[in-house]
Amino acid sequence: MTQHLTESDVRGIAEYTRIGMTEDEVAQMTVDLNSIIDSLEPIRQYDLEGVEPTFHPIGSLSNVMREDVEEPSFTQEEALANAPKQQDGSFLIPAILSEGGDR
Repeated sequence: MTQHLTESDVRGIAEYTRIGMTEDEVAQMTVDLNSIIDSLEPIRQYDLEGVEPTFHPIGSLSNVMREDVEEPSFTQEEALANAPKQQDGSFLIPAILSEGGDR
C-alpha cells in the first residue's frame, strides 16, 4: 500500500474539521484513507488528456425552475376559514414547549 497521507496529515485534517481523535484512531484512519486512495488507482489508467472536467453529470444544465412570480392567492379570511382556532387573524395552535394551552 502506498503512503499517500501521513498520520500528521490526518491529524491536520481532524484538527481542521474539529474531530477529536485518539492516537489509535489517527493510525487506523491513516490506513483507511490510504486504502481508499489506493482503490481509486484504476481510474488513473484512463487517458484523460484534453478532457475538460465537469461539475455536473448533465453538463451545461442550468436553472430549470420557473421564475418566481407573485400571483393572487388566498385572502387571510379564506386561509383561516377551516382553522379549528384562530386569534387576531392568525392560526391558534397548541403550545409544544410549555405547560399546554394555546399560542
